[in-house]
Amino acid sequence: MLLKMKFTQQRRVRLAQGLWLLSWMAVLWGAFIFCLGVYLKIELLRRAEVMDNTEIHVVPNILMMVGLASIGTNWVASRVCQDSLDATRFPRWKVLLLAWFAVAALLSCLLLAVVVLSYALQGSLEESLKVGLRNGIRFYKDTDVPGRCFQKETIDRLQMEFRCCGNSNFKDWFEVQWVSNRYLDFTSKDVKDRIRSNVDGRYLLDGVPFSCCNPASPRPCLQYQLTDNSAHYNYEYQAEELNLYSRGCRQALIDYYMGLMNSTGPGVLSVIFVQISVLVSLRYLQTAVEGAMALEDPEGDSEGYLLEKGVKETFEDVKANVLNMLKLGQVDPTEGSPEDAEKAASPSPAS
Repeated sequence: MLLKMKFTQQRRVRLAQGLWLLSWMAVLWGAFIFCLGVYLKIELLRRAEVMDNTEIHVVPNILMMVGLASIGTNWVASRVCQDSLDATRFPRWKVLLLAWFAVAALLSCLLLAVVVLSYALQGSLEESLKVGLRNGIRFYKDTDVPGRCFQKETIDRLQMEFRCCGNSNFKDWFEVQWVSNRYLDFTSKDVKDRIRSNVDGRYLLDGVPFSCCNPASPRPCLQYQLTDNSAHYNYEYQAEELNLYSRGCRQALIDYYMGLMNSTGPGVLSVIFVQISVLVSLRYLQTAVEGAMALEDPEGDSEGYLLEKGVKETFEDVKANVLNMLKLGQVDPTEGSPEDAEKAASPSPAS
């Protein structure tokens, strides 16, 4: 037996009481994990317009699923603790506990997968934001195009909330026409010259939207002619802070979301520790109670253990059982039908 321990009646009672409290603690942790997943999901959906794919949503989806499953499994564990010292009620849990241990182990693995995925999906998040923000800036001017009507509002709110400008930096706005044609005076010489100077016929300018302006700057915001030193008094393009947010929105959002997911790490690891503690404790309680019942002395001493055999032997037994179960669903091609067997057994007619 693996990690065998001796239990008296008093120790079994204390184990059941302690495990009952631990189970309800795990229920609360499961609710916390579910709420964490919901919050992260909402934050991702709020800015879905600047994301190119939804791969990152697998993290909050797993958190919500595991949180609900944790609430259910640990509630069952608390009920098992209540019935563990009742010889008439505990046997009904014997078959269900096998499935419970499998689900609890799977939950721990999924929680660990969340921590790993949080780091593994950072590259995917960065690429998704890069493409999404690039499209958002490109469609900024399309306020009268169905499906893009709120793109300007989304980008402006994003830049003000996260104190950022552009995709990588403010120069990204120099490469797109972000002013709609409906607000351009095509009789103006300046407008005509700018449009003619571009092969694509776009109205490009070295300026940025108002939402890039930093309100903490002591100088009034400079939005236009940002690369022209002579256009502004006491201004030098290379050295001036420009009164704009210097950080790009892609990096700002990556820092924000990775901060959220990294902050879930300690909480998820704590839940894993609590879940494993419940799993191990319930296994000891189950084997100790079943041992006492097998001796037909519910109040006598018994032995509790994690595995009836060693790790290797247990693995081989589980493997053999799984293979046997798979064989039950297969048909052996070497075995003939009953009619074939009768024909083979009957003597052939004389020629």
